[in-house]
Amino acid sequence: MSTTREVREIIREEPLMHGDILRALSDGPHTVPEIASAIGKPSDETVFWVMGMRRYGMVVELAEPTDEGFFQYAAVKKADGEDEAR
Repeated sequence: MSTTREVREIIREEPLMHGDILRALSDGPHTVPEIASAIGKPSDETVFWVMGMRRYGMVVELAEPTDEGFFQYAAVKKADGEDEAR
């Protein structure tokens, strides 16, 4: 699925998507297409949100890509064991 929305509009929604993305990652690391499927949003929009969350330390990219060539992302745990932004 592809989007025709303005990039600014997509990026503006990032803070609203944090909870959904972190819930999608609650059972372990996932690729952007897997996260997109879990939250019901297009992959090309989800990648903006995940990259923003990566930039601010909310998710981390695992070192090795999957067999399909996608990197997986995992939620960063706070010191008290809770996922970030919960």
